[in-house]
Amino acid sequence: MTCANQFRWTSSARSDAGRVREINEDACLDQPESGRWAVADGMGGHAVGDVASRLVIDGLNRLARPAGLNASVAETRVCLQTANRQLRDEATRRQVQRIGSTVVVLLACERFCAYLWAGDSRLYLLREGALRQLTRDHSQVEELKLLGVITDEEARHHPAQHMITRAVGATDLLELDDDAIEVADGDIFLLCSDGLSNEVSAEEMLAVLTSVACEQASKELVELALARGGRDNITAVVVRAEDPYASEKTLLNPAP
Repeated sequence: MTCANQFRWTSSARSDAGRVREINEDACLDQPESGRWAVADGMGGHAVGDVASRLVIDGLNRLARPAGLNASVAETRVCLQTANRQLRDEATRRQVQRIGSTVVVLLACERFCAYLWAGDSRLYLLREGALRQLTRDHSQVEELKLLGVITDEEARHHPAQHMITRAVGATDLLELDDDAIEVADGDIFLLCSDGLSNEVSAEEMLAVLTSVACEQASKELVELALARGGRDNITAVVVRAEDPYASEKTLLNPAP
């Protein structure tokens, strides 16, 4: 028995190598029919990051339709731990220190979403006109922000912005954070790699997500990051929840 979904989900995904890098080491998953979306960012400066991100996404793509949210989270964890072992083995085979990838996964079931992540790929939620970041980066820059050493704006262009503290394949034991949220009619989620969040401010993300239909929003966000310089690979996945049985459609989250 697969997971019944109260909401109608629409989504779009876009990934680009950017203006500087020759290879796109990002990969993404866009499965509205299964209620599953993900972004993976191969670790910059390490060997074959594109192989790492693709391995992570391919594993998630092979998962069966979820039978329930808890089961889906558990299966996703097993899948990512398997990818972690495969990347550790591949690094040994290639005689390199590590082959790794960040990951952020969004899972939808009934009236809830769960999300898991490792690294600095992010998940945002737009609800009632306000955009907030649901994930917390596993990075040295985030630790500096928590200590009050640097501001959010300084973090976007900090020299250590690519130094992450967790990733699939980075260590023998993968540490994943996870959380869950009850979904509301009109919620919009944004999954992205740091190639987007380092170039585009939260205010600019909000402006796009509130003015552009979900089907076009991922393309608009990537093009905005390219216009800002596109110094890294850029990936955006935009996901919209609509409750066809909602008794009141709010003006703050109108259907596009």
